[in-house]
Amino acid sequence: MKLAYEQKQSMLQNGYIHVPGVIPKAMVDDAMRHINHSVGQGMNVSDMPIFRSQSFCPELQGDSVISDLYNKTPVADMVQCLLGEGAARPVGRGQIALRFPSLQDPPGQPHCHLDGMYTPTNGVPEGKISNFTMLVGVLLSPVRTPYAGNFTVWPGTHRIYENYFREHGAESLLNGMPKVELPQPVQTTGEPGDVFLVHYQLAHGVAPNVSPFPRYAIFFRVKHVDHDQDWKAPMTDIWLHWPGIREMIK
Repeated sequence: MKLAYEQKQSMLQNGYIHVPGVIPKAMVDDAMRHINHSVGQGMNVSDMPIFRSQSFCPELQGDSVISDLYNKTPVADMVQCLLGEGAARPVGRGQIALRFPSLQDPPGQPHCHLDGMYTPTNGVPEGKISNFTMLVGVLLSPVRTPYAGNFTVWPGTHRIYENYFREHGAESLLNGMPKVELPQPVQTTGEPGDVFLVHYQLAHGVAPNVSPFPRYAIFFRVKHVDHDQDWKAPMTDIWLHWPGIREMIK
């Protein structure tokens, strides 16, 4: 599956692409069945902070019912279209990201972050930035209204942060999120089977969920094969490992 010129333009300008209807319904339903079975076995309240920041149903993360959503669908081809043939490291596990309804009234505003920054519950070592190349989100449940646990993005911030890190150095992220003026966030909507391809350096977050239903999504973190040679380089040259986008820049 190839990406259209307009879709690549969305990545270039906005930092993400929303591709509807990528994952077959049977695969979405199978993943949902396994996740709901796991949730139905019960969860310890004390584990919830780790589940929210790392993954729910950790025993399923490497199961084929999750990894096949990336590896045995057009997702892998779309990633290759952006990063180059054979340029993405194999993906064997995904984050199972559930957002349960809250009783906030009114709901708070979503907050942005970049992945790979240390928090006490996310498993990233203190003093290290665990960055990568592309975030791939797979929506398993419908998200049709704002404040329903929406995957939320701040379009164009990948370019804003590139300029910031060129001036202040990539390691400045260890001091916290850059203090920059942000655009208005977009609470994305979509249907089960939709896919979001997102530049690592795009500010993103999750909207509060005040809908009646949990939101189900899977996130895969993709690394270019050359990423670990210099983790700082792609933060100051955001298309370094993206030949599918570089070819569009004149």
